[in-house]
Amino acid sequence: MKKYQLLLLSLLSGLLFSLGWFPQGFFPFLFIAFVPLLMVEDHFFSNRDALSPRLLFLFAYLGFFTWNILTTWWVKNASFGGAALAIFCNALLMCLPFLLFHRAKKRIGAQWGAVLFICFWLSFEFIHSNWELSWSWLTLGNGLADAPGIIQWYEYTGVFGGSLWILFVNVLVYESIKNFREKTTRMHLRNALVVASALGVPMLLSLCAGALAGKFEKGGISVVLVQPNIDPYNEKFDAPFEGQLQKMLELASQKVNEFTDYLVFPETALTEEMWESEMEQSGSIQMLRIFLQKYPKLKIITGASTNKLYAPGEELSVTARKFTNEDAYYDSYNTALQVDHSGRIQVYHKSKLVPGVEQMPFPFIFKHLESIAIDLGGTTGGLGTQEERTVFVSPDDNGAAAAPVVCYESVYGEYVSEYVRNGANFIAIITNDGWWGDTPGYKQHLKYGRLRAIETRRWIVRSANTGISCFISPAGEIQQATGYWVPAVISQRIALHNGLTFYTRYGDYIARAALCISIAMLLYALLLRFRKIRKV
Repeated sequence: MKKYQLLLLSLLSGLLFSLGWFPQGFFPFLFIAFVPLLMVEDHFFSNRDALSPRLLFLFAYLGFFTWNILTTWWVKNASFGGAALAIFCNALLMCLPFLLFHRAKKRIGAQWGAVLFICFWLSFEFIHSNWELSWSWLTLGNGLADAPGIIQWYEYTGVFGGSLWILFVNVLVYESIKNFREKTTRMHLRNALVVASALGVPMLLSLCAGALAGKFEKGGISVVLVQPNIDPYNEKFDAPFEGQLQKMLELASQKVNEFTDYLVFPETALTEEMWESEMEQSGSIQMLRIFLQKYPKLKIITGASTNKLYAPGEELSVTARKFTNEDAYYDSYNTALQVDHSGRIQVYHKSKLVPGVEQMPFPFIFKHLESIAIDLGGTTGGLGTQEERTVFVSPDDNGAAAAPVVCYESVYGEYVSEYVRNGANFIAIITNDGWWGDTPGYKQHLKYGRLRAIETRRWIVRSANTGISCFISPAGEIQQATGYWVPAVISQRIALHNGLTFYTRYGDYIARAALCISIAMLLYALLLRFRKIRKV
């Protein structure tokens, strides 16, 4: 195979991957996207004595770079330099499991190639979802978000079940192509039936799982969502907070009535700087209290930017900031609040932070660099977090318990399931998608919410400052989606779900199993290498 052919195959893989994130109807390309790259790898494996692994790295990087740039180019709207760095580094990280698979395959043998490839890639996706440089936007299973009808079994497997499905079918297709010339017509038919079964059986299982999607329904609440459409760059953090909040309350008044249970505002809706020890005295909370007097049944969930002052001698977090002119420390948070008639304010601090934006990775090393964090039109740089996922409980007897999921947190399935295990029976996603502009970014973010609905079988109420606000059913159906860049208010009655899905109980067990197998395979490969060295 000539170099230009290897080059074209690498580019083809990148293009096929990116098509999986295009609008509805293109996701099937994901089931063959790895095939060209696997053909490139096989060429290097078959000619391993003549070809350098460094050249394989270049071809793999080309494919993964193409995938990243065609799918996440919209990050440039926030920072061109930040986007270039993110795309470059993420493509580089994707090369690691692919090259590791190639090296381990040379050591252990081609018969283990499929197992090595699938397990190493799943392990990479799992690690990439859980370390401080996490960017799991392109987890393969996310690419099926446009087809909720065929992934209803995510309530058992989570998004890594989708990744496993895509990887497995890619391997089967690749093996069928590889053996095409060597097999009889009967074997060709058998290979085709195996691939068709690998595609069809999960779809049939999805029909069965989808038919039971409402099995956890209990009670119901009335919810109003507000999309204020305030420009996050030129208005939101510069204009007086009173006018912005008044705009949101006026929008809410169009739908809120005495039967409304919840009113949901977006992320950082309250732009007033609030100290948590004095929150009741803030102008924003007082305006909400006045509004609540007209609707005693109402609970308001809203985003805010808050600060905590550390008392002298109190243990400091790694994200604590020092005042410029005094020996005192504080933490800043991207916060979700619930305000209600009981007089209590419930608080949750966003804890799955965007690397390089809200969080400087490994703060104990790079804390001094947080001043260069990318500005995405909100609170940036070294934000504080909390250990537990707080659930906002209703002071009424309706049994409602909300999971306050803030923006980027909605991309992480196991993370969101922690709220549900803590008692949440519906999910409130509050977000500010305006920094992406009118690009695929905010649309992709919306679709990932469908995956969380299926995994947990919870209704999702989604309030976006700009982007798309909507309701998402436990089957992943998007309802009453608002338009982009328009003020809007919508209302709907949703059911409360109290049961736990298999995935909610056991989390990312598929990826953890793959990681264990990967470690065992690597240890075995090292053992074989050690034995070979000793024999020499």
